[in-house]
Amino acid sequence: QLKLVESGGGSVQPGESLTLSCAVSGGTLDEYAISWFRKAPGLDREEVTCMSRVTGSTYVAEFVRGRFTTSRDTAKNMVYLHMNNLKPEDSAVYYCAGDFFCSSSMGHWGAGILVTVSS
Repeated sequence: QLKLVESGGGSVQPGESLTLSCAVSGGTLDEYAISWFRKAPGLDREEVTCMSRVTGSTYVAEFVRGRFTTSRDTAKNMVYLHMNNLKPEDSAVYYCAGDFFCSSSMGHWGAGILVTVSS
């Protein structure tokens, strides 16, 4: 069973940066694609990034492109979400999720972690 645990959330001011980490166990990054999603109150869940298995090619949603990137450390089985120039509208619970392919309905989810951007 794939297990994902997010860390690194918190409160920051607009314009600041934050990196979220996703610790993956029960499978490797060669076996599973890993996505970052977010869910803000009153809004639909949205996919932020996805990194494919094996090649590690990435998708970044247009609404964060140029500010957010994703990376991975295959030796540590970790995936990261690097968030720069954060805006109040980036405030949300962020989830990492895994499955064989990137999709909007990944099969395995972390519990989520809160990011708050406020002055």
